[in-house]
Amino acid sequence: MRVDDFDFVLPPEAIAQRPIVPRDAARMLDVEAQLVDRTIRDLPYLLRPGDIVVFNDTRVIPARLRGRRGDVPIEITLLKALGADRWLGLAKKARRLRPGHRIDFADDFSAKVETKGDGGEVTLAFNRAGSSLIHALETHGAAPLPPYIKRDGLPDSRDNQDYQTVFARRPGAVAAPTAGLHFTDRLLQALDTHGVRRVMLTLHVGAGTFLPVKSESINGHVMHAEWGEIDEDTAEAINTARKDGGQVVAIGTTVLRMLETAGDANGRITPFAGETAIFITPGTPVRAADCLVTNFHLPRSTLFMLVCAFSGTERMKRAYAHAIRSNYRFYSYGDCCFLHRGEDS
Repeated sequence: MRVDDFDFVLPPEAIAQRPIVPRDAARMLDVEAQLVDRTIRDLPYLLRPGDIVVFNDTRVIPARLRGRRGDVPIEITLLKALGADRWLGLAKKARRLRPGHRIDFADDFSAKVETKGDGGEVTLAFNRAGSSLIHALETHGAAPLPPYIKRDGLPDSRDNQDYQTVFARRPGAVAAPTAGLHFTDRLLQALDTHGVRRVMLTLHVGAGTFLPVKSESINGHVMHAEWGEIDEDTAEAINTARKDGGQVVAIGTTVLRMLETAGDANGRITPFAGETAIFITPGTPVRAADCLVTNFHLPRSTLFMLVCAFSGTERMKRAYAHAIRSNYRFYSYGDCCFLHRGEDS
């Protein structure tokens, strides 16, 4: 398959620059045989008692930092943890940096450049580790918004709250699991009241989620690796729900990727902890989830390929054309859709 097969015209104004307020007022396109315009608040009533909804509890760290090397301003976006005190990052004005240089972010917060790549990648060793490093990032960093959300300077304090799910608890992501951004305590309570069970897994979303597909063929794209975990209790709950006839509902592509990583050919989940670089494209069997709630993705992206694999390419192209005509809001701060697994998945 060619990447061009997943292209479509997206008006720039369709990319949401701020989330809707309140979160659970977001629109939701129900994509099945017919297209039905709903809101995310309708989700509990589309599910049945005994269904199980799976969320990603990763917490986005404020991964954008501004510091100085002497008199030279430096901006760093952290990409991936390499250890308790070491991160891979991407530096602006990287030509000014050399291995051994120190970058100061505050009087008591700095990092030393260990290595530097040709594309601005740097390996940083911080003077803090573990929870102390996370605290320093919370104090001095800013939300790592995707490049499609425009801000003058660093993201603001509102973004630090908006770009985080209400159930985030495990720090480590440098991009939000955006389908989860629509959920409020009120909506979670509605799921509980309707007899729908909720469980959590973790996938620390990496900045690679924003990387464009540069090859002409899908097979030429190398997927980024991300760390995730499904514990024994979560795996057992999902397997029990399916055995009892319940639907497994993935909230976001990150959840679906983790379920497929940990699932067998019958969709049975086993506990998992480690990195996954799974690339779900049309023709890839999808067995571990029956429904998917996900935001609207960009043309030619791996995420649009994933939803085409899940529900069918022609169905998703029709759904996206409807969404554009109907002024749905796209991407991280945008609206969402409710997808049913296609017969060919």
